[in-house]
Amino acid sequence: MGDSADKIDASAGIHAAVTTPQDDGPTLAWSVHPIKRKPLVSAAVTLFVILIALVVYGWMQSLWFMMLALVIMLGSLAKFYFPTSYKLSGRGVTVKTTTQTLFKEWRIYRSCYPDKKGILLSPFAEPSRLENFRGLYVMFEGNSEQVTAFCKERIALINRKSSATTNAESSGGDVAR
Repeated sequence: MGDSADKIDASAGIHAAVTTPQDDGPTLAWSVHPIKRKPLVSAAVTLFVILIALVVYGWMQSLWFMMLALVIMLGSLAKFYFPTSYKLSGRGVTVKTTTQTLFKEWRIYRSCYPDKKGILLSPFAEPSRLENFRGLYVMFEGNSEQVTAFCKERIALINRKSSATTNAESSGGDVAR
């Protein structure tokens, strides 16, 4: 595979990354910045954070505690205030935030569940209450069809490989005892 780029939709902030040797096939990459989606909600959340900081200052009479309150509030709302970048490749899913980069291989996922705002990649073949804790939620940015199709294709491919391996092992003959 050479260096190629498939254009997806530049107007929606979505771009396809160049295929690199470590990627198997095409990639899909985009960024999500929730604070830009709803300006009124963003303004209300920001005013609430400032109000909490002022209440802490009034209560404690300390700039240090006010700054600590601001840091804690902004840290807990980092996914809202700062962009998150996603990259789907043949190898797996990469999620890049302001503080970390997380890579998960496709082989750990057995199912996926799209909704209006994103898709949950689950390590369980059947619905489970643990999905929200062990799965990975990938947010859409005007690219729900492309992301859903990409994820379903990769998970189906992994499930086919997994069942073929299981079938080959089960019909493989005698087991050493």
